Amino acid sequence: MARKQDGLENTGNKKVKKAKKIRRRIFLVCAELMILGGVLAWFWADSKMDKITTDNTFVAKEVKNVELTKETQDILGGYTTFALFGLDNRDGSTYNSGNSDVIMVARIDNKTKEVRLVSVYRDTFLKMADLDNTEAYSKANAAYAVGGPKQAVRMLNTNLDLDIQEYVSFDFSAVAEAIDILGGVEVEVTPEEAGHLNNYCVETSKVTGKTYEPLPELTEPKSFTLNGVQAVSYGRIRYTMGDDFKRTERQRLVLNKMVEKALKSDVTTINKLIDAVFPKIQTSLGKTELIAMAMDAFNYKMGENAGFPFDLRNVVVDIAYQKEDVDCVIPANLASNVKQLHDFLYGTTSYTVTESVQSISDEIEYRTGISGESSE
Repeated sequence: MARKQDGLENTGNKKVKKAKKIRRRIFLVCAELMILGGVLAWFWADSKMDKITTDNTFVAKEVKNVELTKETQDILGGYTTFALFGLDNRDGSTYNSGNSDVIMVARIDNKTKEVRLVSVYRDTFLKMADLDNTEAYSKANAAYAVGGPKQAVRMLNTNLDLDIQEYVSFDFSAVAEAIDILGGVEVEVTPEEAGHLNNYCVETSKVTGKTYEPLPELTEPKSFTLNGVQAVSYGRIRYTMGDDFKRTERQRLVLNKMVEKALKSDVTTINKLIDAVFPKIQTSLGKTELIAMAMDAFNYKMGENAGFPFDLRNVVVDIAYQKEDVDCVIPANLASNVKQLHDFLYGTTSYTVTESVQSISDEIEYRTGISGESSE
């Protein structure tokens, strides 16, 4: 009887050991497949990132903001912040100069992956860094036109107490191509916007080489699925109530809808999007950083967005650099607006601006006579 029980126990032990071996093999196979999948994904991403033009002349330490306190640097270290520049380059031959009609600060929370966007109004009266005349003040978009991405990033860091060390530049055709591949974006258009949109479409179509259908005459707001030419033209409208402030809202709306659609797209669409759009982008980000961001892309979520300055006045002032009186957006005042910016992007409700920003704020007030808070 004892021998029979021993035999049964041995048989049972053999079955347990066999089951363990099978499970171990399955685990090893799964692990190998995961590693292989990761390697293939890396090689795929690596090949795609080669399509983007990398700006090897852009050196992060040359734009680094040395004015910031260690406390501020530590706070900013919990986020990834970079600049987005949308260029009105008609020939599409260069991304090192041109009118930056779109100036955005993009912030990604490294923990939650929430993305926030802030549009810097292109006509904002700010100090220009690195010009021959270091006391020159001009419109924000003059920085890129004069000194390219390096000058533009330094301008943002100098005036906004930021430490942006990376940028991404693109033009009309890149946005139009992306929207067409995504199947368009749905936007509610007002009667006033419809007329201006159709007018802008003529030039946008010529620049991008893409076609469009004019919107019908409207008597009330109506939603349309805009194609690439139409959506880009929608984002260029500035001749309505709100002027440039409303224009930047339209730009952020289009960008948000593009991201939302892209995150819901299948692999085939994403692959097509990358192949068509990446060659029309220039960035200071290296391949390693781009791949890391790409691998994490589907974890991103779009958060709130805003325009800068938060408090402003729109007036005509004399610009020393351009030697003429021009219509500018005046921060009212810069220091208080920068405080609001840091609260919005980084949650620092008691932020104290640097002496440098306070000095720029005082100079803007001196030159324009505008102080305190005001609405547009």
